[in-house]
Formats: sequence, structure tokens, C-alpha cells
Amino acid sequence: MTTLASGTDTLTRDALTVLQPGFTGTTAPDWLLRRLGEGLASVGLFGRNIASPGQLAALTAQLRAERDDVLVAIDEEGGDVTRLEVRNGSSFPGNHALGAVDDVELTRQVAHELGRRLAACGVNLNWAPSADVNSDPRNPVIGVRSFGADTGLAARHTAAYVTGLQSAGVAACTKHFPGHGDTAVDSHHALPRIDVSAEILAERELAPFRAAIAAGTRAVMSAHILVPALDPDRPATLSRRILTGLLREELGYDGLIVTDGMEMRAIAGTYGIERGSVLAIAAGADAICVGGGLADDATVLRLRDALVGAVRAGELPEARLAEAADRVRALARWAGTAGRTAESTHGTEIGLHAARRALTVTAAPGLGDPATFKPLTEPPYVAALTPVANIAVGDETPWGVAAELMHLLPGTVTGSFSAGDGPESEAGENAGRAALQAAGPRRIVAVVRDEHRHPWMASALDTLLAARPDTVVVEMGVPQAAPRGALHIATHGAARVCGRAAAEVIAGAVGR
Repeated sequence: MTTLASGTDTLTRDALTVLQPGFTGTTAPDWLLRRLGEGLASVGLFGRNIASPGQLAALTAQLRAERDDVLVAIDEEGGDVTRLEVRNGSSFPGNHALGAVDDVELTRQVAHELGRRLAACGVNLNWAPSADVNSDPRNPVIGVRSFGADTGLAARHTAAYVTGLQSAGVAACTKHFPGHGDTAVDSHHALPRIDVSAEILAERELAPFRAAIAAGTRAVMSAHILVPALDPDRPATLSRRILTGLLREELGYDGLIVTDGMEMRAIAGTYGIERGSVLAIAAGADAICVGGGLADDATVLRLRDALVGAVRAGELPEARLAEAADRVRALARWAGTAGRTAESTHGTEIGLHAARRALTVTAAPGLGDPATFKPLTEPPYVAALTPVANIAVGDETPWGVAAELMHLLPGTVTGSFSAGDGPESEAGENAGRAALQAAGPRRIVAVVRDEHRHPWMASALDTLLAARPDTVVVEMGVPQAAPRGALHIATHGAARVCGRAAAEVIAGAVGR
């Protein structure tokens, strides 16, 4: 039974209720349990908090022993962004792979199975799916996290994902409103800007969010982006015009609005997290996400006191804070009644099945029909051309095809090559030559991720293919560059199951 500390006044409880903080470690620290007793209603989990499904279940039980209606949130998108399987890679392909298949029932099934696994571990709020239309192929932070660049496709799969996830008793949090797809800047590092008309926004960016609302999404996450056509002064997370005027009043959404991480530089580097949190609640947000980077009691107290101080100073209406806290509690009530550990109705291999269907297998012009490709029978050399991982994905999660090829072709050897310093073309040539030297006589499998965004990667492939035209190329990002190599496999994502599906094709072991 939830027990609130008797000395905590209503205003302070409400200020704690709207926070969604993180913490370090695989068990709940004493300070977190204490704040739950004082009114904190949500906790955010990240890869650092998860060692195994059993440990995660024990952690969420520990939280619920202190407060039985706590919202336990996570950003488990599947695909490249995974927390449940942060150290091994996801058992589910991400959005871009599902969009490539374009089977809404498959998307619903994958989301349901992912939700079932979350619910079995005691997680009841997922900061997913990404409803962003990835209209700018240079996008450094969305990419394969999007269902694709087509608005209609993104809309129908967003709705299917919301339906599937919530059918397992886990609340969906559709993100990043009003759409983070048409950006070439990562809001973890700076404030992106989208300079298109309100008409284009309505037709393109907003369509997937309308679909999510119609599907009953329980939460929506705001984006730290500046959209001058909607509000020339403040980013969406801090904009009353966008959160209240557009999302609430125009689109008719009445569920929980969650901010993206407030410690991201787009907010922390311009407004600061305290001022930013006050402005976000005033604008119409109901929950403040913080804890990806700042994950301690001092951060919780700073934000609690900033909200309480703003109310007492007349800068934030107390009724607005109370309304936000009520929405958090309402979602907690829904999660308490909807939560269940459902049986798997689609089989635990649904993720691999989807990853196999998502593959696009081609070859460079003049190098033959991929249907006539002779699978490798000897262990190859896998050259991973590795870009810097964005913060959302992180660098903990392994990617590529080497581990899966090692199972199918024991003796497979791998190496990782990056841009390093200096001009990109020179760096690429150096990486290509280094890969050739390391490979020796072995057949080469070159693995890339968003070749079109990395000139050094394209240069490295040029060097490899000039010397070894029989090289197999596996693109695990958004496939924008022209296919090349004796065989070109686009996986539409870098999840572990995507690597498995590609390895099966290379080794001729599909279904093994």
C-alpha cells in the first residue's frame, strides 16, 4: 500500500509526482525509496540499471514495495535503442525494419511481444514508439528509429505499435512531438530547428501523432526542437502554443505529456534544467524526464524546489502543477489495472522472423544476380566501419554481423575501423587499407551504418572494393547510398536479430 510521508505538504508532493528521475545501480538506492514515500510517482530505468530479466523484476518489486502504484518507465524501442538487452543487442528489429516490411499486423505483434517482456519484468511505461517521419536522411539521431520517410507509413505503423504495446498492459509514450525527423542536429548536443510551413508540419510531422492519439496512446513525449512556424521563441518542450494550443486543444489529446530528457543540451545548455522544468510544466507538460545523465537525489531536490519556488513566486499556477500531477496519477491507475504478464501469442521468435522479412538483398550493377550468390563456406574477415554512436543508442550495445557469423562459420575474424583524425577521405582510405591488410586472403564482409552520412566510410568502401570486388557489404543503417559489392544486404537496423538475419544469408543458413 502506498504510504506518503505525513510531513510532505500537497504542493511538495505534486512537485515530486511530476518528476521521472533515474538512478545508478541495479538496486534502488535509499534516497529514491525515501522520495517515493514523499510523493515521487515515477522512476526511469536505463541500461545501467539492468543486468538480467530476473534482476529487473526484483528491482521493480523493490520499488513497488515502497509505492505500489509507481510508474516504472524505460526507453525500450527495440532495434538500435535497447535497455533490456543493452549488452547483447535486441531480440527485436527497430522501427525502420518494421517499416521496410510494411505489415502493420507484424508491427503490432512485435510491439505486443516487446510489451509482454517489459510487463513480465514490472515495467509499465515505455518511452516508445518514435513517430518521427525521417524526412531528412542526414538526421543523426532518428534514422532507423523511424518507421521511414513516408508519412502514411509512419502513421499506420505508429498506431499499430501503440496498439500492440498497450495490449500487453504497458503504456506507450509516442515521441518526439511535434516531430524530430526533419533535423540534421542531435538535440542531445544542441537545439535543432525545423524551418517548414505550418501546412507541411500538419501534413507530414503531425500525421503519425494523430494516428497515435486515435489509437489511444497513453503518453506523448515532447521534442527539444525549435519550430518557428508554430512558436518562433521557444522549443516545443517549453512552448504553450505547441503543447497546449496544438497538442491539447487542436489535436484533442488528453493523456500524459512527458518531456524528453531535460539534461539534454538543447534545454540544459540554454535554459538550465530548473528553469526549463518550470517552463515545461507551465507550457502544458505533465512529467519531467531527467536521469539519463543526471541521476542523483540532488537533481530531484533541485527540480522539486524549483517547481515549488515557482508556484510560491507566482510564476507557475499551482492549479497547473496539480493538474499535471493528477495526470501522472491517472496513468498510474491505468497501468495498475492494465498491467499483466500475458502469455506470448506470437512466439518468442517473432523478432527474428521480422528481421528476416526486413532484409533487402541486392548487388552492384554488373556483379551478377543476388539470387546466384554462392554462400560463404569458409570463415570470412568482418570489417566493421564504425561511426560514433549517438547518445540515444549508446556505445554499450554491440552491433554488426560478426558474432552471428562466428556461430555459423566458426573461425570468423573481425576488426573495427573508424574515421580517426584528419581529412575524411584520407581517413577512409587508411581504414580501407588497414582492413585489407588485416583480412589477408579471407573473404571480406564489410559492415557499415549510414554510409551516406559518413564520407570516410564511403571512401573506405571504395578502397576495399577496388582491391576486393567480391566483398559482401552489409548496411545496418538507413540504406541511402547505392548498393555495391558482390552482395549488398540492407538490414534497416543494427539489432542483434538484424545481424543474425544477414549472417544467415551470407552463410546460406536461413532458418538454421
